[in-house]
Amino acid sequence: MAAAVEFPPGVLSDRQIRALADHGAVHATTPLTNEQFQPNSLDLRLGTVAYRVRCSFVPQGKTVQERLAALEMYSFHLEWGAVLERGQTYVIPLQESLRLPRGVRAKANPKSSTGRLDVFTRTLTDRNHRFEEVEDGYDGPLFLEVFPRTFPIRVQAGLSLNQLRFFAGDAAVPDRELMELSAGTPLLFEEDGSPAPGERLHIDNGLFMGIDLVGAGGGIIGYRARRHSDVIDMRRAGEYEMRDFWEPIAPPGERPLILDPEEFYLFASEQRVAVPPQLSAEMVPYDTASGELRTHYAGFFDSGFGYSDPPGAKVVLEVRSHDVPFQVTHGQRFFRLQFQRNSERPQRLYGGEGSHYQRQGLSLSKHFRAGS
Repeated sequence: MAAAVEFPPGVLSDRQIRALADHGAVHATTPLTNEQFQPNSLDLRLGTVAYRVRCSFVPQGKTVQERLAALEMYSFHLEWGAVLERGQTYVIPLQESLRLPRGVRAKANPKSSTGRLDVFTRTLTDRNHRFEEVEDGYDGPLFLEVFPRTFPIRVQAGLSLNQLRFFAGDAAVPDRELMELSAGTPLLFEEDGSPAPGERLHIDNGLFMGIDLVGAGGGIIGYRARRHSDVIDMRRAGEYEMRDFWEPIAPPGERPLILDPEEFYLFASEQRVAVPPQLSAEMVPYDTASGELRTHYAGFFDSGFGYSDPPGAKVVLEVRSHDVPFQVTHGQRFFRLQFQRNSERPQRLYGGEGSHYQRQGLSLSKHFRAGS
C-alpha cells in the first residue's frame, strides 16, 4: 500500500493526483507525462500487448490474468500499432497501476473522443465484480476492455482511450445544495447565453437535460454512423472527412424522429451547461424507465467545462436504441448530470491547452476535419 496521504472529501484535483503519484499510489511502466493530468482525472495509456478474448467478463474473485488464461484466443503487440476490428472484444493491460491508500477510491470512464467513435471501453481490476470502479485501497494492475462497435480503429501503445477520477470521502452534491448553488452560480444556459429560468431546471438526484432536435439556425441536429467504413487511426486528429463516416441528420420539423435499433447516433443537448471550478460532474447511466436506449459512453465533465464567455457548452450525446425503434422529441429529458464537490480547486481548469470541446455545440470527435 502507498504511503499514507489524506485529502478533504471530494473529487481529487490535478495537484492532488500528482501527490498520489509522488507517494507511490500511481506508478507506470513508463514515466507519467504532464499531458495525462487533467483538472479532475488522469489519462491512462495502453500497454504493449492486446488480447483478443471470446467474451467480456468481470474477474469476480480472480485476477484479470487468471480470467484471460481461460478466455484468450490470441495476443498481439501494440508497439507499432494494430487494428482492432469492429464487433470484437479485446483486453489490454494499461501502463498505469495503482497502490491506493485507504480512504481513496477511483472510477474510470472513456475519454470523449473514444465514446464519440462508438468505442465501448470498460476498466477491469483484479477480483472486482464491477467494471470501471476501483475499490478503496486497491493495490494492483489496470486493464481495459475495448469493443469497437461501429468503426474499426487503429491504436498503439501509449494511446489514451480512458481516464481515471479519484475520490476521497463523500463527493456528492445533494439536490437542495445544487438548487441553492444554481441560484447564485448558474449551471444551465439557453442557446443565447442567458441563464435558464428556474422553471427550466429539473433537479432530481442530479440535473436533467433534454435533447436538441431544432439545431442552431435550423442546421444539422445529429449524425448517424455509417457502417462498413474505413479504419480510423485514433492517433490522428483532423484527419478524416465527416461524410465518409457519418450521415448528417436534418431537423425533423413536424415529422417524428425515430431511431433505428442498434444504430449509433450523435446528438446534442438542448441547453448548455457550465461546471464551476469548485465542482465536477458526471453523466449518469441511462434509466430504462425512460426508454431502452443508451445516451452516453463518456461521462466525466471536468471543472471549468463550459465555464467560459459566452457561458455554457452543449453536451454531446452518444445514443443507441436497443431492441425496438424509439421516437425522440425536441426537449425530451434524455439524461442527467450528477454534480460532485471537489476536494480542492484544480490548478488548471478545463478549457486550456489541449481541451478540444470547451465551447462545443454538436461536435464530432477530434479525428474529423473541422467543417467537413
